[in-house]
Amino acid sequence: MLLWILLGVAVLLLIILIAIYNRLVRLRALVREGWSGITVQLRRRADLVPNLVSTVQGYATHERELIETVTAHRADAVQAKGVGATAQADAAMSGMLGRLFAVAEAYPDLKADENFRQLQDELASIEEELAGARRYYNATVRDLNTRIQSFPDLLLAGPLGFKLEEPYADDVAALQVAPKVSFSAAAG
Repeated sequence: MLLWILLGVAVLLLIILIAIYNRLVRLRALVREGWSGITVQLRRRADLVPNLVSTVQGYATHERELIETVTAHRADAVQAKGVGATAQADAAMSGMLGRLFAVAEAYPDLKADENFRQLQDELASIEEELAGARRYYNATVRDLNTRIQSFPDLLLAGPLGFKLEEPYADDVAALQVAPKVSFSAAAG
């Protein structure tokens, strides 16, 4: 009788261990899927940049320095490895594209150009999909990291090679430096 009880407990523990392991594997797969979604959208945006730069260059020939900078940031974004480096390159590229569109405001013919408007609309669509991909990735990272740090999963996660994943920060610089707020100024 005691043997059957011990065997039953052992089988129950094995089932629990298998369930925990499978849950961690599923969450890790979702994180990888989320990361893939981000890289696909970043690649789509990077592929659009040369067409955008070419169109702007035709109208804004004296903005050569900005165009070269955008092209350099595109190369950085394509070559970035890892979540942190990719997020940093993404933030820099977003800033450069913002500057590029600000320059376009000074050229009414460029703003009216059908090709430019189409590229601008396509970029807006990509940015929306990229924002969604970032949110999905961060949600899956949160779920995996919560499981890895929760009992009883934490007992198995480390020994089985599961590690905490880095969330995707949209603005790396803003997250590194907290704003300083002071309420000590005298109010009249």
